Amino acid sequence: MSETFRRIQRLIQEDIIRISEHGYKELEADDISVREVIAGVNDAIVVEDYPKFPKGPCCLVLQNDNKNQPVHVVWGIPKGHTSPAVLITAYRPAPELWDERYLRRRK
Repeated sequence: MSETFRRIQRLIQEDIIRISEHGYKELEADDISVREVIAGVNDAIVVEDYPKFPKGPCCLVLQNDNKNQPVHVVWGIPKGHTSPAVLITAYRPAPELWDERYLRRRK
């Protein structure tokens, strides 16, 4: 597991979380609740890790919703800060763009 995601999980456990405006829009567009994303974070699998992203460390994780359907979530921490954990975006991955486990991008 990535160090970035470990830090994010600790912040979420401490309820130090912010949802970006874009995140709220994407959650609503794909009918995903904030509660189910937060509840599933402990079982998430890191798909891609961006520890040196210009806006702050972030990572793409695969989680499942309440109906056991796959959800990709991008979590981050603002550059130059140690908190909060920011839900940047969340979406239902398109099967044609990802492998059957939603862990690798198709070429």
